[in-house]
Amino acid sequence: MALKFTHQDLEFSVGDTVKVNYKIKEKDKERIQAFDGIILAIRGAGDSKSFLVAKNAADGVRVERIFPINSPWIDSIKKIRSPKTKIRRAKLYFLRKPHARAI
Repeated sequence: MALKFTHQDLEFSVGDTVKVNYKIKEKDKERIQAFDGIILAIRGAGDSKSFLVAKNAADGVRVERIFPINSPWIDSIKKIRSPKTKIRRAKLYFLRKPHARAI
């Protein structure tokens, strides 16, 4: 179970709020779409490592997305903030529940 990963010499851990700029190809055009949320889980080892980011969208809809770390479609990852308290879990699946807003 991984608690941290590095991407372009920056270190990210479970519980960080991040903004992932992801390249999206539509027909012949390419654009960058930002996806910001909390890192809930990091899984895998080596080149097959991936991380799960969850965010709250409009009208209380929750969106989760899995990003492979070594994907050529990831333009950049920016850490917005770190958690207030020390995270002692590898997977933060308890944040999926609507009443769990401790972080």
